Amino acid sequence: MVAGLVVFKLLRGVRQLELHRLILALIIFSLLSMAFLAYYVSNSPKIKDPPPLPFSDCDGGGGMQLGVSTGAADSETGGQRSPLFLPGRQGRLQEVKTIDTSRTEPVVLVFVESIYSQLGQEIIAILESSRFHYRTEIAPAKGDIPSLTEHNRGRYALIIYENVLKYVNLDAWNRDLLDKYCAEYGVGVIGFFKATENSLHSAQLKGFPLFLHSHLRLRDYRINPSAPLLYITKPNQVEQGSLPGDDWTIFLSNHSTYEPVLLATFKSSDPLAHSGPGPLQALYATVVQDLGLHDGIQRVLFGNNLNYWLHKLVFVDAIGYLTGKRLCLALDRHILVDVDDIFVGKEGTRMKVSDVEALLNTQNKLRALVPNFTFNLGFSGKFYHTGTDEEDQGDDMLLRHRTDFWWFPHMWSHMQPHLFHNVSVLAEQMKLNRIFAQEHGIPTDMGYAVAPHHSGVYPVHAQLYEAWKAVWVIKVTSTEEYPHLRPARYRRGFIHNGIKVLPRQTCGLFTHTIFYNEYPGGSKELDKSIRGGELFLTVLLNPISIFMTHLSNYGNDRLGLYTFESLVKFVQCWTNLRLQTLPPVQLAEKYFQIFPEERNPLWQNPCHDKRHKDIWSKEKTCDRLPKFLIIGPQKTGTTALHSFLNLHPAITGSFPSATTFEEIQFFGGANYDQGIDWYMEFFPFPSNVSADVMFEKSANYFDSEVAPKRAAALLPRAKILAVLINPSDRAYSWYQHQRAHQDPAALNNTFHAVVTASPSASKALLVLQKRCLYPGAYASHLERWLQYYQPSQLHIVDGALLRSNPVLVMEGIQRFLGVTPVFNYTQALMYDDGKGFWCQRVEGARSKCLGKSKGRKYPEMSSESRAFLAEYYRDHNMELVRLLNRLGQPLPSWLHQQLQSTR
Repeated sequence: MVAGLVVFKLLRGVRQLELHRLILALIIFSLLSMAFLAYYVSNSPKIKDPPPLPFSDCDGGGGMQLGVSTGAADSETGGQRSPLFLPGRQGRLQEVKTIDTSRTEPVVLVFVESIYSQLGQEIIAILESSRFHYRTEIAPAKGDIPSLTEHNRGRYALIIYENVLKYVNLDAWNRDLLDKYCAEYGVGVIGFFKATENSLHSAQLKGFPLFLHSHLRLRDYRINPSAPLLYITKPNQVEQGSLPGDDWTIFLSNHSTYEPVLLATFKSSDPLAHSGPGPLQALYATVVQDLGLHDGIQRVLFGNNLNYWLHKLVFVDAIGYLTGKRLCLALDRHILVDVDDIFVGKEGTRMKVSDVEALLNTQNKLRALVPNFTFNLGFSGKFYHTGTDEEDQGDDMLLRHRTDFWWFPHMWSHMQPHLFHNVSVLAEQMKLNRIFAQEHGIPTDMGYAVAPHHSGVYPVHAQLYEAWKAVWVIKVTSTEEYPHLRPARYRRGFIHNGIKVLPRQTCGLFTHTIFYNEYPGGSKELDKSIRGGELFLTVLLNPISIFMTHLSNYGNDRLGLYTFESLVKFVQCWTNLRLQTLPPVQLAEKYFQIFPEERNPLWQNPCHDKRHKDIWSKEKTCDRLPKFLIIGPQKTGTTALHSFLNLHPAITGSFPSATTFEEIQFFGGANYDQGIDWYMEFFPFPSNVSADVMFEKSANYFDSEVAPKRAAALLPRAKILAVLINPSDRAYSWYQHQRAHQDPAALNNTFHAVVTASPSASKALLVLQKRCLYPGAYASHLERWLQYYQPSQLHIVDGALLRSNPVLVMEGIQRFLGVTPVFNYTQALMYDDGKGFWCQRVEGARSKCLGKSKGRKYPEMSSESRAFLAEYYRDHNMELVRLLNRLGQPLPSWLHQQLQSTR
């Protein structure tokens, strides 16, 4: 019995141990199964929905309906869009006064509520995107409006009020002044009324036969085809569904001066729909055009802000109409769709045969809508056949249809060009891509290339431009980085080293945006961009748009095809824009015909933009840029100042130039085209970045039209030194300088003949006269510099005092620059009796002076010439007095003496 019990316990223990092991085995098995399943799911092709269908022709569909239809009103129309035909008013439209824009400058005056107001910023964004000049003012509740005329010419072609109530409630004096200006100069007004919680539900607009009804909920937006301002806007569409918000305003009037532009109906749930002035389905104007029949002034009034996309479209038309098409782009729009990274991309993201077939099919459909439309494919040959078997077949199909597309090269291995510091090595990489293209029959004569990540295009990597020209004979490229990525409306083109650089636009499609339902923010964000949002506005406001897309956008859900087919159809449904495509070289020629002012670049400081610094060579440093400039003018003692500053142990001047000696002359002339790499070669690598202060002196910067803007773009924190002497003495010194350099005009004419020459004199004589007289208008030139630099960055050096007491002047300059240690110029300088000016003291109490060309002795200026110049510069000098007093800077000794002598 006891033995049996022992056996039983032993067996039960074995069974429990086996059960525990079994449970443990099951747990391990489950965990391994889950891990395997997770790996399989994450690495297997996704079972995805079919790609979204593009918008159908002007009736919604595909990824998003053009209008959300709800309620009984939709059942009456069957949910369909139907053209709206309103009774024409052609009889009275003939009475509209023709706008005469010849007496105004093409500038818009914008009255905003504050510099931070959203609507004000949206207005300015559209003006800037269209490249229209404007001036903003805070709308005055009381007080004077800015001056509207100058020399019997209007300063503004259009007035915009962010809040139209600020316009109608102007005090009688300013309102009368503004209205008289608008009537006399043919200037129109655009105003916005956005209802707030304090707005009355119904009111008459002060001074106008126009009534406002606010706080309304509306639906089914329509465009009045009879509105005269329509130009870009196509009036045959109805945007069905509820308008966003419950703060809409409608305009009512019986006066013939008002023409509706946009109209809507009440939502059935709105109380005014049942108690208002008409039946439920009556149309009410939310945007009206005042034809000027009431008071001779044409206006456009909006019953909301610019949040709704159709308001932006009509706003652009209103600007064009009220300025007589002076501020208006033509209807032509050129678009080019680049497909970057062909053959590049990890497995599972590339194009298959069916994707290439879809690409060809969509291209053919788009060619029926956009003449010459062709996808432009950018390739890196190293990655050919590096996908799955299906994707490699897609690569082959692209090459079989290579002549159906345009092609452009990336780098062979998709490396960033700024990482290559040797032109030869960079060129070898390009040659590998060219060999690949030749072996596979890819056309290589487009003259267009794009650098991976836009590296080397801007900021300029000179080696890239040289290699492009040597290997590919590149004539055109594009980048999204000039002058900065954001805001996109500031992107511009430029020409460097013979290569035209065009602005490139993003379209919301990046390498990781490959599935419609996984689009950042949801698919509705992509559709919103297409339907009147950012992508639509890019086409609307830019005559030429190059869009960046990627290979992965044409596989998977084919978002590239969906986006551009939808965009083209939406643009053609709602606008009269004429879309077309040109090859890159022709497109670049067209671009610079439209924007010739963009041919010359404006170099920025790469270290002030993190993106630019990331795509700039690590061998370059902004520490080689100067911290202050001596800007001139010429013949005022700038060379002496340059030599004195170089004596300071913490101050280093630029290396000399082989052609312009101690001057670089970068910002004011042709050297600027060389780029900042060339400029920085004139400066050493500082041994102590925080303590070393580098500078350059170019005396022709002072009166240059372009130097201040260029200098401020590259050196916004630099300090500026200007040396001023009596402008009459400066003019005479320049004349003698030119005689010494054998200028025939100076040799053959007396100084008095030069400065008093008539406009009919010879060209050579007039050129000399200008160089004698023009730089002496000191105040006007300093004002130009002060447009780009703060007064605290400017120091005026008394040129007469620099000559007589340089130690005192140098002490003031050291304080202004904040350099340490303070250098004792008393021991460094000495007066040279033979030369007649101060020079550097060297060993043995000897002096080291400037060259023979400095300190020349020549006859005194005639009293006749001095009297003429004193009168010529009288007003200029008084302007200088006022300017220096405003800046809080002391008057130079010579100017102070002149003031005393005239009292």
